[in-house]
Amino acid sequence: MSLVNEVIGFFMKSRMGRIEHFKSYPIETQFDVFHSLIDRARFTEFGLKHGFPDIKTVRDFQERVPVVTYEEFFPWMERVLRGEKNITWPSEITWFSKSSGTTNARSKFIPVSEEALHECNYRGGRDVLTLYVENTPNTQLFTGKSISINGSLHPNPYNESVLAGDVSAIITKNLPKWAEYFRTPPAEIALLSRWEDKMQYMIEHCAHENVVAMLGVPTWGVVLIERIMEAAGAKNALEFWPNFEVFFHGAVSFTPYRSMFRDRIFPSSQVNYMESYNASEGYFAIQDDLSLEDEMLLMLDYGVFFEFLPADEWEKPFPRALTLDEVELNKNYAIVVSTNAGLWRYKLGDTVKFTSRYPFRIKISGRTKHFINVFGEELMVENADQALAYACEEAGNELKEYTAAPIFMDTDSKGGHEWIIELASPPENPEAFVHMLDTRLREINSDYDAKRQNDMALQMPKVHFCSQGTFLKWLQQNNKMGGQHKVPRLSNERKLLEEILDLAG
Repeated sequence: MSLVNEVIGFFMKSRMGRIEHFKSYPIETQFDVFHSLIDRARFTEFGLKHGFPDIKTVRDFQERVPVVTYEEFFPWMERVLRGEKNITWPSEITWFSKSSGTTNARSKFIPVSEEALHECNYRGGRDVLTLYVENTPNTQLFTGKSISINGSLHPNPYNESVLAGDVSAIITKNLPKWAEYFRTPPAEIALLSRWEDKMQYMIEHCAHENVVAMLGVPTWGVVLIERIMEAAGAKNALEFWPNFEVFFHGAVSFTPYRSMFRDRIFPSSQVNYMESYNASEGYFAIQDDLSLEDEMLLMLDYGVFFEFLPADEWEKPFPRALTLDEVELNKNYAIVVSTNAGLWRYKLGDTVKFTSRYPFRIKISGRTKHFINVFGEELMVENADQALAYACEEAGNELKEYTAAPIFMDTDSKGGHEWIIELASPPENPEAFVHMLDTRLREINSDYDAKRQNDMALQMPKVHFCSQGTFLKWLQQNNKMGGQHKVPRLSNERKLLEEILDLAG
């Protein structure tokens, strides 16, 4: 097995040349991707309508093709979902990744072409391993198995001959046979549709495997590991996975979970943590330096052309988008992508900040719809994650989940923020916890601090500490179990908060 580990490790390191190339020539790489996408799609119905055969420059493209949300792009997408060919991409679309995403209950169906599967998703998966091996030359990653918590697959409601589901399930379904040797649980368990059945099988099956790595959303990783710990009577996960080496995480910020994993779940310096940005629409970024927490290298040669909307352009009907050579450091941008699955100038909804140029690294700062800015406080998910991590560390507690929404002003009261926070145990001093949360938010967000001065526009946060399992109950009721499903953190309206408050009693 050690020979297999050495051979695979060598193969992975050999891929670094391609990564180093786009790090050295990022602008050129992106323009190559742009011209390739336009050339491939020039005779699709979408391409002909928008004059792709005559497009020579990015400026031509931006003038002819509007920036769109999913809802605005859906008339095109519906035709693809129903099985029409050559609509927005020339090759046949045989898979759709399903994302329920935000507070909107309507499911989103994102096309996954063969090109996207191989040039984007699989390449991203291989590059995660490549960059991990580059960072940890003595890794024993390929001597054991990796565990992942997948979603499931089902016929899409527009065309039952084509499957839809969580992007992780699509990838698992299409993995080559040899890859099964390095993963657990077996595909037939990983793709089960009933969450509780899947979880029980995983507890029984995976607790006795030589698991060296985990891939997935921190929220679901905690749920699985804690259940195995309970079943095994273990104090931490290293008691049943002694060779565990790395947790590859994504989808939500790891900041609120970091101390829980390092201090209780995997209390050992042998365990590494590596972030990736893998969405239903594609694989976009990977942490290339394990010493840079929350920073990821933008992967520029996956068949995805990136544009970036400055914050003051987010809500404009015809926003001005920047290309990679125009971005600045430490500013919030909404990501717009055109992909090798036939998405064109599509707003992901995620916001990022660039932490470096050459190479271009990003950190996820939130979502265009997941922030609170009712009173001009511009509270982003990044701020909330940092403040809660600080309060939990100071209080000696662990965060499970949270969400927050505004308290709107009326004639009798000032505005504010209302939070529902689920901790590992009830806080010993709830008032002190709320004070630490508020204090840290004021330190890291000057707009929030200004509105809190003398309770001018914002009163002290109102916090409900709910019982364990409250957020899980909400996910169950909304059919959002497993995979990449997550609870929206912040909202400018109260619908989600009040739904969870009702569950909390």
